[in-house]
Amino acid sequence: MNFNQLPLHERILKAVADNGYTKPTPIQLKAIPKVAKGADVIGIAQTGTGKTAAFTLPLLSRLVDKTEANEARHTRVLIIAPTRELVQQIHANVRSYAKYTNLRTGVIFGGIGDKGQIAKLESGVDILVATPGRLLDLVDKGHGNFHQIEALVLDEADRMLDMGFIPDIRTIVKKLPKSKQTLLFSATLNSQIQSLTKEFLNSPTVVEVERRASPAETIEQIIYEVQEHQKTELLEHLLNSSHEFYAIMVFARTKLGVEELTTALKMEGITAEAIHGDRSQGQRRRALDEFKKGKVRVLVATDVAARGIDVDGVTHVINYDFPEQSEDYIHRIGRTGRAESKGVAITFVSQRNQQALKKVEKLIQRTLPKKKAEGFEYDQNTPEMERRHTTKTAKKSGRTGLYENKYANRKNNAQAKLPGGAKRKSKGGKSRRKR
Repeated sequence: MNFNQLPLHERILKAVADNGYTKPTPIQLKAIPKVAKGADVIGIAQTGTGKTAAFTLPLLSRLVDKTEANEARHTRVLIIAPTRELVQQIHANVRSYAKYTNLRTGVIFGGIGDKGQIAKLESGVDILVATPGRLLDLVDKGHGNFHQIEALVLDEADRMLDMGFIPDIRTIVKKLPKSKQTLLFSATLNSQIQSLTKEFLNSPTVVEVERRASPAETIEQIIYEVQEHQKTELLEHLLNSSHEFYAIMVFARTKLGVEELTTALKMEGITAEAIHGDRSQGQRRRALDEFKKGKVRVLVATDVAARGIDVDGVTHVINYDFPEQSEDYIHRIGRTGRAESKGVAITFVSQRNQQALKKVEKLIQRTLPKKKAEGFEYDQNTPEMERRHTTKTAKKSGRTGLYENKYANRKNNAQAKLPGGAKRKSKGGKSRRKR
């Protein structure tokens, strides 16, 4: 089946063709007819499977016929997603799909001034894409008219649950009409998500196109067992060992760890940029743009980037720090192997990660192969510093041990080069609502 056989408006189909889409993906094939009919839908699919188009294309098609060129506008479709990167990506797709219509779109997220966003709310848009925290901030201040909402979309619902946004969403939903279409899309359908569907949806249709918690089959998954104090050395060795490592996303657990690792890579002459919650919106956008253009080889990120960053051609995802939640493993590695292209996911596993690895393997229902890096000299002795790192104090601190041994000197040298010898400080303490 092709897109012309689906219930989509001819103007939307023209934009779909411009985007180079030929055949609908499984989630699009199953979800679009249901959404077009106005049903509440639960969509379960991994990242990179085309689920954004699965809900935006039919919603846009339904809006086109109802919209007159000069009529007053009110928000009719509200799409909520957990991160600013994902919100921007969805908004860019919506604008692309709606380019042959007169539909108006708007976007709301934290990290930038709210003057322009308030103007969008006040003037009215047909489709609004927003993060829950910033949207609620503006709604609490009396901005926006949501009395004519026809459809609500909760995208990456499991991630919003993890990030603590559900209370904000409950508050927002109370301000919307009871009679509306609600769509919930998620990579997983656990008991908590099932509970939310009962709370927000009315007799929903479940559309599930893949085995739950199943990474894309196009991703080769490899485990490298390594001691904590050698992880940075191993990463640099891998990046320098093959020209096949040319577009890499590396995930670290903490913001501090991301900054330190990025600095270490730059010292080795490897182009790298960082993305995490303390980086400004401009810094995050520039880092992502340079990575997309190939000017930066390595993008180092916390889990804030595990979803919502749609970059073609990511060759490798490297889990420098083992993910804290088993489901996060799937979301991280989903940055590669997208749209049926092949990718490689490498995970560093130390002794302290062995139990967590078993949980991941149970989740994905497979045993991950272990591999040793050719030409890398593994240290067989566990330093006392690393043994201490397994204590509760070390775990609470969030330190990753990047600069034990020789990397401690690198950090001190880099620090000395800062103007006035000033130390870099993490901004920290940002409100969840500013994401």
